[in-house]
Amino acid sequence: MIKKMNKNVARKTRQFRVRKKVHGTPECPRLNVFRSSKNIYAQIIDDVNGVTLAAASTLDKEISVSNTGNKEAAKLVGQLVGKRALDKGIETVVFDRAGYVYHGRVKELSEGAREAGLRF
Repeated sequence: MIKKMNKNVARKTRQFRVRKKVHGTPECPRLNVFRSSKNIYAQIIDDVNGVTLAAASTLDKEISVSNTGNKEAAKLVGQLVGKRALDKGIETVVFDRAGYVYHGRVKELSEGAREAGLRF
């Protein structure tokens, strides 16, 4: 249990270090990723106004997969958040991996968003 807590504390430290430099503006908002053991969530955030512009997760009804904690589900979430962003006129974002390693589900989500048409 202590090892798991220390892993999360280390991730939070990396997250705050990156967050000092990565800011979302109305012209180029921030694509934030949160990964749990069962689901993955993505939000496009305007930090200047403090508003979430688009969001998607494996809990959405548009994503129907049996296992929500795998790479295929993450890719679908990336495609869905990319589609929702393009519908609102957002083409360019800044990717915020929130301290997670750019590997596995986080990488698949970003590739899915790129396939949908987002540039970052």
